[in-house]
Amino acid sequence: MSAETPAATGQFTRRRLQFRSWRGTRPFWAGLYILLAGFPIMYFPYAHLQIGNLTVAMATTAGAGSLIIGVLLVVLGISLWYQKHIRTFAGIAAILLALVSLPVSNFGGFVMGFLLALIGGAMAVAWSPGAPPKPQPEGEIPPAGDDAPEEAAYFTGPEGEGVDESNDLSGTSPVNGANGRHSAG
Repeated sequence: MSAETPAATGQFTRRRLQFRSWRGTRPFWAGLYILLAGFPIMYFPYAHLQIGNLTVAMATTAGAGSLIIGVLLVVLGISLWYQKHIRTFAGIAAILLALVSLPVSNFGGFVMGFLLALIGGAMAVAWSPGAPPKPQPEGEIPPAGDDAPEEAAYFTGPEGEGVDESNDLSGTSPVNGANGRHSAG
């Protein structure tokens, strides 16, 4: 393939749609937030900021702890992309690591990493896989309208004659064997 050979027509669109379908089957945004939360938590304890001729060192006594928290958050974010069944564990672990990063890592990477990990963890815990769409046979169109249920029988007298047994929700029907006896009492 040479530099003048154009890419296959529609290849970009096909790859974009493949990525969209892959992204839709897993907690992608939660993983991205958790992944991004690890970087400020890892970076700031080891950073030397230059302000003019003044060097500001952010080194803390818990530099190794910050590095461990940041690496764990990055690993949790990546694992959420590829192992969606661990979403609850990874979400709770990210929230706990975010809370631990507050005292350990310069207020959780100056609150940036803390907030990203907290939001990503909550998103991971809340995510659930969607139901796959039901395939419809081609040429068959579902009927529209007239799906109303048949008219139900209502009480017609003081004794309850005319009550449809399938609509009796009182639990006292002899058909279901309760006869007025309930388990709560």
